[in-house]
Amino acid sequence: MKNFSNKYMLIYALALAAVVAVVLTIVATSLKPRQDRNRDAETKQMILKTIGINASRDDAPELYARNITECNLNTSLPYFTFDNGNGIIIPLKGNGLWGPIWGYLALDCSGNVVGAVFGHEGETPGLGAEIATDNFAKRFIGKEMAEHPIYLTKNADKDNPYQVDAISGGTMTSNGVTAMLEKAYNDYSSLITNHQSL
Repeated sequence: MKNFSNKYMLIYALALAAVVAVVLTIVATSLKPRQDRNRDAETKQMILKTIGINASRDDAPELYARNITECNLNTSLPYFTFDNGNGIIIPLKGNGLWGPIWGYLALDCSGNVVGAVFGHEGETPGLGAEIATDNFAKRFIGKEMAEHPIYLTKNADKDNPYQVDAISGGTMTSNGVTAMLEKAYNDYSSLITNHQSL
């Protein structure tokens, strides 16, 4: 049996690592455009869903172009309009228990929520991950964002236009959603108010 020196083993390991690194870089670079397209289509699907359009990944770009207009309050505050500018969609970004959470709220000209959608990177299945379900999103429909941020609470008063039932067993995620909604309200309150006066 041939014995290899430590020097030979080290050179071999470094060469192998370099080859693997080059191959992985080439694969990642070649896949990036496809990943970007998929991410863009997924975002468009979420935005369309807030206004009741369930689009496939293939149909999303065309339906988005027909129904949504992208706008900016400034470079850091994008928003979207729908229904010929009569409604607005505001993006939401925050942190849950295990990572980023996000979503979109569609508001009519009175500041009432007409649609919502949420997503997460790694919330606990059956608990915090419930924010990505249609049942959770439906809790927001009919709530108001005009004069106060919406917030999650246990045993929410159904008649209170700003309260939404929190996720049972998902306290940290619920707190994250509340903080995300409060930030969105603070960031977009002037847009919502100005939109009401149109």
